[in-house]
Amino acid sequence: MRHRTRASIAALLAVLGIYLLLAYLVVPAWWDFHDAGRVATSDAMFTTTGQGIPGDAINVGLVGSKEAIVRAFAAAGWDPADKVTLRTSIDIGLSVVLDRPDLDAPVSPLFFEGRKQDLAFEKPVGKSADERNHVRFWLTGQTGSDGRPLWLGSASFDRGVGFSHDTGQVTHHIGPDIDAERDLLMGDLISSDQLSSSYQIDGVGPTKAGRNGGGDPYFTDGKATIGVLRTPL
Repeated sequence: MRHRTRASIAALLAVLGIYLLLAYLVVPAWWDFHDAGRVATSDAMFTTTGQGIPGDAINVGLVGSKEAIVRAFAAAGWDPADKVTLRTSIDIGLSVVLDRPDLDAPVSPLFFEGRKQDLAFEKPVGKSADERNHVRFWLTGQTGSDGRPLWLGSASFDRGVGFSHDTGQVTHHIGPDIDAERDLLMGDLISSDQLSSSYQIDGVGPTKAGRNGGGDPYFTDGKATIGVLRTPL
């Protein structure tokens, strides 16, 4: 009986090892090679994963200081996301499994212009981190018309936890209508009186069959909405 138990554990560990090897090393390396041309020729209006796989589209932006952004999201009812650590990863897993809140659950790293996100915020939907509105921001070298820094970001709705369609890694799946998430975010900032104005710029362009880093489909009109934060009185 003890021998069978040990054999079962060994078999389970072997299967787990093969899964981790394929999902986190072999398959991402294949996607890196498969999409290398797309990344190299991109106009940089979409993010990439750590393996270079094209990720979420850039669809939002803000003009203002880091401090102003943090204050604006607090006023709009959004929480800053924790960094990804072993502790926060366990916490978000327990949140999903036990259906309990995790208001500052971490978001996975994505890269824009070669850098991981500088800021990330989220707004839970329901009791756990299974579903949530979330956005990542990157500080750019550009400025708005008032001389304050321009931040570009990617907003999407996490509709549930599952396995990546492309690599098999554990991940959140996003809702396909990323324009709706863009508009919800800007609507929250407007309704909380955080924006003085807004305008749109060209993003990835009209897309009906986009795919993010987890293989989730999305569609968009291809525009990014830029919000200009109010200056402190």
